[in-house]
Amino acid sequence: MTTRARVAPPTCLMLACGALARELLAIRDANGWQHLDLHCLPADLHLRPEKIPDAVQDAVQRYRPAYDRIIVVYADCGTGGLLKARCDELGVEMIPGPHCYAFFDGVADHAARAEQEFTAFYLTDFLVRQFDAFVWRAMGLDRHPQLRDMYFAHYDRLIYLAQTHDPELDRKARDAASRLGLRYQRRHTGYGDLPGVLAQLSSSASQ
Repeated sequence: MTTRARVAPPTCLMLACGALARELLAIRDANGWQHLDLHCLPADLHLRPEKIPDAVQDAVQRYRPAYDRIIVVYADCGTGGLLKARCDELGVEMIPGPHCYAFFDGVADHAARAEQEFTAFYLTDFLVRQFDAFVWRAMGLDRHPQLRDMYFAHYDRLIYLAQTHDPELDRKARDAASRLGLRYQRRHTGYGDLPGVLAQLSSSASQ
């Protein structure tokens, strides 16, 4: 998915995880930051995080000639520091954070709660919508439901980090918690740190 605004240089490309596409576009468009372009890599790379650094590199090399600046709007996302190292090698900036949950929860707040929530399984709006594809079927629970209690033996709750107030998503998140055998908790985060990140990008890109 790529959006390209027709504006004069300088140009800035946000190279982002597909799981953030809806929210990044909503924030950008609500603020009229059309000088920020967006290219999203497939969200299913979350299922194979070892492939993320190469996918980011390929995208950077593809789009670099057309942009003055590329920002990688990805968290570590299970790459074990390899994505940050690759971004450093490529000379592109990367938004710091452990995973997209922390972007929505607020990186500092998420870190402060880590000790109390280390047994929590998180979902965002995107993951609630895509629960079957990204959790249930991806983990083989549709074929081997007996694996649930093994996979989630050390979890005690599902925390839905909600970007919106949507009763249908809330219902789906509750259902996901029930299917996983976890206690349900909802926390409305809105877009978390992302509006501030995009505001900074917009300001620096328009100078």
